[in-house]
Amino acid sequence: MSSSNYLFTSESVSEGHPDKVCDQISDAIVDMFLAADPEDSRVACETLTTTNLIVLAGEVRGPSEVANDKDGMEQAARETVRRIGYEQEGFHWKNAEVQVHLHPQSTDIAQGVDAAGNKDIGAGDQGIMFGYACNETDALMPAPIHFSHAILRNMAEDRRAGKTPQLGPDSKSQVTLQYDAGKPVRATSVVVSTQHSPDSDQKGIREIVHKYVVDVLPTGWMCEDDEFYVNPTGRFVIGGPDGDAGLTGRKIIVDTYGGAAPHGGGAFSGKDPTKVDRSAAYASRYLAKNIVGAGLADRCCIQLSYAIGVPKPLSIYFDTYGTGRCDEHALVEYLTKNIDLSPRGIRSMLGLNRPIYGPTAAYGHFGQDPTDKGHFSWERLDLVSELKPLLG
Repeated sequence: MSSSNYLFTSESVSEGHPDKVCDQISDAIVDMFLAADPEDSRVACETLTTTNLIVLAGEVRGPSEVANDKDGMEQAARETVRRIGYEQEGFHWKNAEVQVHLHPQSTDIAQGVDAAGNKDIGAGDQGIMFGYACNETDALMPAPIHFSHAILRNMAEDRRAGKTPQLGPDSKSQVTLQYDAGKPVRATSVVVSTQHSPDSDQKGIREIVHKYVVDVLPTGWMCEDDEFYVNPTGRFVIGGPDGDAGLTGRKIIVDTYGGAAPHGGGAFSGKDPTKVDRSAAYASRYLAKNIVGAGLADRCCIQLSYAIGVPKPLSIYFDTYGTGRCDEHALVEYLTKNIDLSPRGIRSMLGLNRPIYGPTAAYGHFGQDPTDKGHFSWERLDLVSELKPLLG
């Protein structure tokens, strides 16, 4: 098999998956703090869920009316679970016990991050972050993860609208695509597991799911019937945190590029934008997407690295996988001179000091449409006109 002809698989999980429930609760807490104090709030919130139990833990800093409002945090957690749709005996938004164990941020960390005198805001931690874009889809995302997200997102929208009462909140998808000459051409297998009501049968659930898969995939891309798997175990009634414990940050490949590009290791949800795990990953996606959107490359991967307390990135790395149509040294020079990749610069450039993070915690942090309220600002293509002169 040549390197340009292969099969590649990516998976997604729904908003009702136990780990995604936790991500959404953690980001609800981030949004609470940023709504109260956009500049100085600091949040590192982890969530654990299991049978009728939700536990919040971590470090925060913000106005006392928010930082000390455990009832408000509990309500935010319950509202998140209610919106997702959990009203099961083993996990119910109203009946689950909620424990809040958030405490003040370490002063040792704060002194490295906060601006003081001539010192700018430093990175909230050391680490490496990657951004990626390719021209396989209109969203400039890898096709397998793009289609995997879309199947589950569409299923969830109809479930919440009451169109598919047979389906429950917890579901997973997996799409395998065949690549010829480096381009996706069709699906060779599709897997969807979805929670369902006790009185639903396997055939009925399969018929419901089939429609969503066919609607998402391009015409003629559907796999053979014997490679279309729906609830392979035969039954999926007990789902969500009642069926499996959840934790914040366990679905980082689902959150990014489905394995088509490297990941630095850090999770996003539950962290305010001083944490470069989150903000620098958004910035690197923003740059990579604009480079591909400008036609400078068909694929682009960018790595940024930081040290805790240090404002500037320690390194910037580009890889266009041999598809580049510009002088990459000139590109690096242009971006280094014109794009401020310090934590403060990223937050200002992308408008990250806002309560915009709730929607990021399901169906991917990348590939979704930016909104006029600031959500997914890193998906804008507003650098394309500035980058196009570097072509050729």
